[in-house]
Amino acid sequence: MGLFTSINIAATGMSAERLRSDVISNNIANASTTRTQEGGAFKRSRIVFEPVSTKSAQWNMPFVPSDLDNGPGKGVKVREIVKDTSEGRFVYDPDHPDAIKSGPHAGYVEYPNVNIVNEMVDLISASRAYEANSTVVEGAKSMFSAALEIGSR
Repeated sequence: MGLFTSINIAATGMSAERLRSDVISNNIANASTTRTQEGGAFKRSRIVFEPVSTKSAQWNMPFVPSDLDNGPGKGVKVREIVKDTSEGRFVYDPDHPDAIKSGPHAGYVEYPNVNIVNEMVDLISASRAYEANSTVVEGAKSMFSAALEIGSR
């Protein structure tokens, strides 16, 4: 493992969590949007993470721990942003411009499938994960500083 590997790994986590926070913020901002360019109510989005490939990882220790069969991790990346296609809540309001005109939901308006409480919990989780990765970067910087001080004596 190189000198800056821990910082690189934490940086991938920080970048992914920043994007997750942006997507959650977009969900919250559109929690009452009943009409989108695609048509219909806004559908919440979510992030799908995956590990950065470890196939080329080289473990420079005399042994590989059993839980690291493919070597050490190299971080995380966003695989995709997916839309939640579940139905939103329906509110009866036949005078609303976005009210459904015919069918079993006639007179109802479909609101987004965004639950503000769940989004806030996810936002706090993303914020804490970002802070944890930031702490890793700060810890690595202090270790590098201490190593330079030792080396300069």
